[in-house]
Amino acid sequence: MKKINLFKITFLLSCVISASTSFAQGDVAELLKSSPADATKLANAYLSPLFTGFGIGLNSGWNNSADTKKVGRFEIRVSASGAIVPTSAKTFDVTKIGLSSNVSVASGGNIAPTIGAGNNVSAPVLNVKDSGGNTLESFQLPSGAGLPFIPGPQVQATVGLPKYIDVTLRLMPKTKIGDNIGEIGMFGGGVKVDVLRMLNKTAEKILPFSLAVAVGYTQFTYELGLDVQPPSGSVPKTASDVKDFSTQKISAKFSGTNVDAIISKNLLFFTPFFSVGYSTSKTDVGLDGNYPIISSGVSGGGGTIIKQYSTFTDPISINQTDVSGLHTNIGFKMNLTILKIFGSYSMAKYNSFNAGIGLGIGK
Repeated sequence: MKKINLFKITFLLSCVISASTSFAQGDVAELLKSSPADATKLANAYLSPLFTGFGIGLNSGWNNSADTKKVGRFEIRVSASGAIVPTSAKTFDVTKIGLSSNVSVASGGNIAPTIGAGNNVSAPVLNVKDSGGNTLESFQLPSGAGLPFIPGPQVQATVGLPKYIDVTLRLMPKTKIGDNIGEIGMFGGGVKVDVLRMLNKTAEKILPFSLAVAVGYTQFTYELGLDVQPPSGSVPKTASDVKDFSTQKISAKFSGTNVDAIISKNLLFFTPFFSVGYSTSKTDVGLDGNYPIISSGVSGGGGTIIKQYSTFTDPISINQTDVSGLHTNIGFKMNLTILKIFGSYSMAKYNSFNAGIGLGIGK
């Protein structure tokens, strides 16, 4: 079956990696061999590092200085972040995620790789049985994608306003990258206030540093059409299970909110900064449409078993908060006339880095 790289667009946008083996349409069909509830638990466990890492990426790259831009001055920049997956998040125990009793490990052990594991980590094979103990389906869990980190893109424009305030817009209209990649979209906004200069216009001459507070929100959406058909040789369990399977798709929405207190010091063209803040990220991922799932088997004569499928609508739905906690950032910005170069390192649930370039007029 043709592989569909669910997150390839992330690499295209961030310019970190050109391609990667990731969660695929074939993997969706395999997970659905269990049941909607079990498939949801397996998908969540496998994709957990992606959800957390991508949420951290959405909250990255907002600011690289406590200084706000002067009125009318602007900057456009592109950056990429990488959230480093810790060792503890690279595998999970399939017997400890609450699978139903009709799903059991057939071979390969209890430890399965997540998307953050190396692609050399073998994945176990699971059996799905009916109430009589007969094996209906067997499938292997997806292997790790071999990602050194979870990338995240940021494209934004900033403009200065009066009262030592600047505002930032992140916007990417919904765009279809291709039938096998999907449709993406992003929007967000942020505000930064230079606290010291707002309170006292001469503060920058009195104090050896700048101090600001900033808040930002980003939402990233993704859709990909699927084509999961009834397994060969199977029949509908009831007449009501005969449905339209043409509207299947993966839909995902990642959102992040970030609040920071930033301190920085201008040293000619070089500005180091440090910030501490609080961030949250949420994931809303699901399979939309009708999906055939083998649910039972009946004797077909001659010792054969005819598999029957039941149709489930919107069988997988994951809605959760992946990040909620404090973080610290340390980094720099270099002003080379209209060219800006910046980078930072963040310590949080997953440590991460961010780097990029910008073009702008004035400070």
